[in-house]
Amino acid sequence: MNIMGIDPGTTQSAFFHWNADQQQSIGMGIVPNDELLAKLREFCDAKRDDVFVVEGIASYGMAVGKSVFETCYLIGRILEISGANLVLRKDIKMHFCNSTRAKDTNIRQALIDRFGEPGTKKEPGMLYGVKKDIWSALAVAVYYADTQT
Repeated sequence: MNIMGIDPGTTQSAFFHWNADQQQSIGMGIVPNDELLAKLREFCDAKRDDVFVVEGIASYGMAVGKSVFETCYLIGRILEISGANLVLRKDIKMHFCNSTRAKDTNIRQALIDRFGEPGTKKEPGMLYGVKKDIWSALAVAVYYADTQT
């Protein structure tokens, strides 16, 4: 099963395209949102069997600003184009760290513990090239694979 995990953002989003059966990366990146939407349309038009999973936003009672709403609009567009599955950050935190108080660094470490160090250019590991928000996109994909298979 090929899973594309997406961490949406206001102007750009991270994705990690992962072959869950072989436990290897197919592709990853941080791209402008228009480019991500075009990529999703291309995949869907080609009738590929890829599964799309996007991290959603939930309200925990705090006030939010314009950027949160812009990200919500993007999530809606992703769902409309790809029929993506929506997962919440709190569920990802519980899955990897057994705590809703976990931070991004805790999830990153859980992924490293599971798949090994990213490695170097000369000796790349499975996670080689994963950086910044791509860690969150990877966590989305892995969470989905773990909970759906």
